[in-house]
Amino acid sequence: MKHKVILLILLAGIISPLLSRGQGYGNYAFSFLQEPVTARLAALGSNVAAINDNDINIAFANPSLINPAMNNDLSLAYVKYFAGINYGLALFSHTFDKAGSFLIGMQYMDYGKFDYANSAGNRGGTFGAADYALNIGWGRKLNSRFSIGATGKLIYSYYETYSSYGLAVDVAGTYKSATNWIFSLTASNMGLQIKPYVAGTPTAPLPFDLSLALSKKLAHVPFRFTFVYDHIERWNISYYNTANPPGGIDPISGKPIALTGFSKMSNQLMRHLIIGGEFLIGKHLIIRGSYNYRRRQELSISQRMGMVGFSWGLGLKISHFSINYSRSTYHRAGSPNYFTISTSLDNFRR
Repeated sequence: MKHKVILLILLAGIISPLLSRGQGYGNYAFSFLQEPVTARLAALGSNVAAINDNDINIAFANPSLINPAMNNDLSLAYVKYFAGINYGLALFSHTFDKAGSFLIGMQYMDYGKFDYANSAGNRGGTFGAADYALNIGWGRKLNSRFSIGATGKLIYSYYETYSSYGLAVDVAGTYKSATNWIFSLTASNMGLQIKPYVAGTPTAPLPFDLSLALSKKLAHVPFRFTFVYDHIERWNISYYNTANPPGGIDPISGKPIALTGFSKMSNQLMRHLIIGGEFLIGKHLIIRGSYNYRRRQELSISQRMGMVGFSWGLGLKISHFSINYSRSTYHRAGSPNYFTISTSLDNFRR
């Protein structure tokens, strides 16, 4: 049975990108779905992780980790993004005796208010823009090694008078080895845009991602390292920036230096990799950090690269609450702030 489930996940990851062939990379509907929402994931530099420590925030992105230990867990996340944009998430998990363990979450991205203006620049009135997704996830442990899960998403988006909606699903499988290595294969955002923003125009694909994540908590050192290889379904995910080409600019000719051979292959390979870690200081404090090579290559300025591509964060346990904060450096212009607070409602029962 478990082998059939894993095979179905693999097939789903192979078939989904084929259904959207012909679309350029990055031409997506509902691209907000690929942004990390919770502070812990943001600190680890990705939108998925293979950490099985009963954290509802990890299970939101990896439904194969939803389990009974999360019963009645509640989490709220908020992100202060760029240019007045903010987004967040509310999560709740509950286990039913016969049906299994479920997670329900509502995420949003609010782009703020905009002024109406005519061709002469005269302003009058305002309008808004926002994205929403209702997530319902389910997870089940097959045995001591394997677990599976899936999350269905009902998506709604509106920009001024233009609106769109769609459906998506995440499926995942996790394996824990005898030496406590954890491997997760996750196919995220498989689905379709049912109604486009403009009537009569073609629908756009969703931001599908087939990723392999792994983690390992060291036996004699309070450290856990994490690793993600994303977009297995597509080899070349590079974005060519004419102002900052991957090989740099020749100082004499002023022309871009083309990458070839091993340099080209290694550059494309590294764009898939996200490396992170957690340093556990006692039972109440965790320090996190990560490096995202693709983010650094695409969003940094060659003259002043700074810490673009790096993320860091803190996790603190106070009484019945788990509080997480992180910052991810996307650009020299600024870094988003991520806040997440989690608890279990069972802690407040007498």
